[in-house]
Amino acid sequence: MVSVAGRVIAETREALTLREAAYPAVLYIPRKDVDMALLERTDRATYCPYKGKCAYYSIPLGGKRSVNAVWTYEDPFAAVAEIKDHLAFYPDRVEAIEERPAV
Repeated sequence: MVSVAGRVIAETREALTLREAAYPAVLYIPRKDVDMALLERTDRATYCPYKGKCAYYSIPLGGKRSVNAVWTYEDPFAAVAEIKDHLAFYPDRVEAIEERPAV
């Protein structure tokens, strides 16, 4: 579950956990479980040599803190194809990210 300004932005039991090198694990949440109406696409784009081109969303409810708070790989490289149609959230740009295990 991801929340911003007291609102649930995403809730799922199907998150994927991606672990890379020494970085903290990242939860990728299926797009179908995110309230996309609360997100706003930005012009920011980056490139990762392991995952590909990355697009960003802001969460207007969170104000300046939540600018470019969400990222996604819409056409990831084959090695990480499972993160396609998933979104990840920067923990310091949202109120909470709580992992809820599958039932």
